[in-house]
Amino acid sequence: MASLRDLRRRIKSIKNTAQITKAMQMVASAKMRKAQMAAVAGRPYAQLMNEVLSAATAGAGEFSHPLMEVREGNRRAVILITTDKGLCGALNTNLLREAARLEPGTTVFISAGKKGAQWAARLKRELGAEFLYKDTPAFSDARAISKFAQQMFLEGKVDRVDVLFTNFISTINQRPEQRPLLPIGRLQKLQAGVNGENSAAELEPVGKEYQFEPAPAKLLGDLLPQYVNYQVYQYLLEAKASEHSARMVAMKNATDNAKGIIKDLSLEYNKLRQANITKELLEITSAAMAMGN
Repeated sequence: MASLRDLRRRIKSIKNTAQITKAMQMVASAKMRKAQMAAVAGRPYAQLMNEVLSAATAGAGEFSHPLMEVREGNRRAVILITTDKGLCGALNTNLLREAARLEPGTTVFISAGKKGAQWAARLKRELGAEFLYKDTPAFSDARAISKFAQQMFLEGKVDRVDVLFTNFISTINQRPEQRPLLPIGRLQKLQAGVNGENSAAELEPVGKEYQFEPAPAKLLGDLLPQYVNYQVYQYLLEAKASEHSARMVAMKNATDNAKGIIKDLSLEYNKLRQANITKELLEITSAAMAMGN
């Protein structure tokens, strides 16, 4: 049985841990709100960009672009968006479980985040490049990742490019999803879940008429690479919102568990302390009675 000193030490240690997890919970909560606001703010631009490109595609005739070339090969690059740090529950575990299901012989990974690169090195998966992105993702981060993926596709090193990321559904719900990036097929809405939307839907024709200058074909040729860049940027925002949300929930659970352990240990400490006091009183009483006799 643990002594009173041991119980006091354990209670003190767990209290210190609870203070740390509580502080991390508050920090993650503040960062989560900023990340969610950033993801929501990017949606109107993404929607309008899709509408304009859809209208331009409809008026471009037999338009073709290298980023739209469909190939029969099965060589695939996957942009794997993970976190740099842990302590975010099963977020990375669930995502990397999906990555492990991909065929090793035909898949090359482009890691965005340290955890993905570490996983690829540990399992000896082919890693084409490793990128880091800021705690608040910048468009320049997404552009660097996107350009590398586009270069691999245009050079024929891969036949398609997908993105594997964690979709932010709500504070307590994040889901790993795989989305096609290249070749560009039908334009789709970017609706990656901050408002409860959890899948990409084909962009329906809108009842607006656009007049393009220059011609739609020239416009598409310039905008399609930027379209891909912005898709990657949106996925980074969603992944970062998922990370901070999962970390906040994990730290809250850790704090609650620590408080529960402290409560149990305090009860055990008080019982042991009361038992020792009772034992001492009995010894004193027994001694007094023996001396009285």
